[in-house]
Amino acid sequence: PDVPASAGGPAWDGREHEVARWCRLLAACGIAADPGALDLPPPPLPAGAAPPAAGAGGWTIVHPGAASAARRWPPARWAAVARAEARAGRAVLVTGSAAEPPLARRVARLAGLQPRAVVAGATDLGALAALVARAGRVVCGDTGVAHLATALRTPSVVLHGPAPPSRWGPPPDRPWHRALWRGGAGDPVAGRPHPGLLALAP
Repeated sequence: PDVPASAGGPAWDGREHEVARWCRLLAACGIAADPGALDLPPPPLPAGAAPPAAGAGGWTIVHPGAASAARRWPPARWAAVARAEARAGRAVLVTGSAAEPPLARRVARLAGLQPRAVVAGATDLGALAALVARAGRVVCGDTGVAHLATALRTPSVVLHGPAPPSRWGPPPDRPWHRALWRGGAGDPVAGRPHPGLLALAP
């Protein structure tokens, strides 16, 4: 109702998963869209982008960043997860956007990881997708890397705070993804971590 130009278009359903919503919008415009067709082919790893050796189990990617503070878990908690993965014998990569190397370095330092574990800011989107495709697992917040893991069929654990996984999470028919949520939807662009996100312990 707030956008008069949308009158006559598909009705908005606030409980609907985003994939279903956008596919429904496309279908209403005569464009075929299958909400189950989420897979992307793994992109090639760019020359010179090879990170430290992963071992048999593949890397564990820890992605501590998100576009808004509402969806950012505290660095010390990410470090606890990264430290546990390293103690379990898994190689850990800490990823992030071009704005997030300081956060990634802090997580790596708190986790006791070597500086080479930090690839935040050193990859473009294609290289990041290639790393996600080759990872053994991804641990991240409700952000773009979670959707890459879904599309590339990489096992993931996704921490949800203000936005419920029923709207933004991996589809429930993909059991290799785990969405963690304590309930209580809120503003996904708020300036501080959502209480539900903080209720999740490492």
